[in-house]
Amino acid sequence: MNKTVSIIITFGLMVALGIIFFGKSNTNPISAQNVEIKNGVQYITIDAKGGYFPNVSMAKAGIPTKLIMKTSGTYDCSAALVIRSIGFQKILQQNGETEIDIGMPKAGEPLQGICGMGMYSFNINFEN
Repeated sequence: MNKTVSIIITFGLMVALGIIFFGKSNTNPISAQNVEIKNGVQYITIDAKGGYFPNVSMAKAGIPTKLIMKTSGTYDCSAALVIRSIGFQKILQQNGETEIDIGMPKAGEPLQGICGMGMYSFNINFEN
């Protein structure tokens, strides 16, 4: 019986440590800092490396919009970007920026990007 109790306690400690170290999100779920408007064009910048950051963005609807995907030593599946709603599918360069024209988004129609393996994703919500 002591062996079973030891296994249960060890497993419980491993779960608790996992929650402590990995349960906290290190991403800012909503950030306006990655959205800027220059010369009438809205630019939304997302970093791709080990996921997409920020993973949720808020932007304005009804203005010309470009998505800037920034990579820096990105060798994981976040480099294989798919945005189904605009028919975009591409392996991003490992270092640099990729500009994607997403047109004039409509309010209430979010844009979702996902990695080629379906592990990582981001959403851009558009409002007036």
